Amino acid sequence: MRSIYAIYRKEMGHYFVSPVAYVVVSIFLILSAFFFNLYLGQVMEQAFGGPETPDGPSQIFRAFLGLVALLNLFLMPLLTMGTFSEERKRGTMELLMTSPISELDIVLGKYLASFTLFAVMLLPTASLFIVLWLHTDPRPPLSMLLAGYLGVLLFGGCLLALGMFLSSLTENQIIAFALTFGSFLLLWAIDFGSRGAAGPVGLVVAYLSVINHYEDFTQGIIDTSGLIYYASFIVLFIFLTVRSVDSMRWRRA
Repeated sequence: MRSIYAIYRKEMGHYFVSPVAYVVVSIFLILSAFFFNLYLGQVMEQAFGGPETPDGPSQIFRAFLGLVALLNLFLMPLLTMGTFSEERKRGTMELLMTSPISELDIVLGKYLASFTLFAVMLLPTASLFIVLWLHTDPRPPLSMLLAGYLGVLLFGGCLLALGMFLSSLTENQIIAFALTFGSFLLLWAIDFGSRGAAGPVGLVVAYLSVINHYEDFTQGIIDTSGLIYYASFIVLFIFLTVRSVDSMRWRRA
């Protein structure tokens, strides 16, 4: 645990002195606030312009979670592209390889640091919905808000694990960004393919879709299959990253 914490502390310190982290967080929060106000204005127009009052808070929340998934498609590669590629380019990866720290400790420390930054990035957006929840009637179920943010964290955790693995394959951050962004687009393409497929193949593709499981959480549904899928996805790519880092060690031996 001490080794993991040492890597975690090092990575967190790097994030808070890196302009990339501040740019990503700032862009995310600015766009989140802008679209939250946009969704709120649209719902208010529907409420006062129609005969029936829509379920405004729930509509805003679901639309916002869809926005978060879209923003992650563009912003997550910026957070993960330098996880290992920058270390390899600067030569500091060799120091880690010769230290008495296991590959698993290195990977877990870096992953937990990136996941912490992602959670910190999301935290201010929760305050918007807490205020909305306190000042609306009828209030949306609190369980829906909790399930939604759980889904965001799991979805983001999957993208971070995948991006970290791809970053470990190259020492060029641009290549790592391109690989990660292309992989994220492929995940979205799988989701679109699952909607048009039928039969057993359609069921398999639907289960493999990261977005499909995410949509259940945006509806306030915490499905066991979704939890197992996301946990398996994260564990798989952490394992692959460990193997990739391990290959660096024996290549240098």
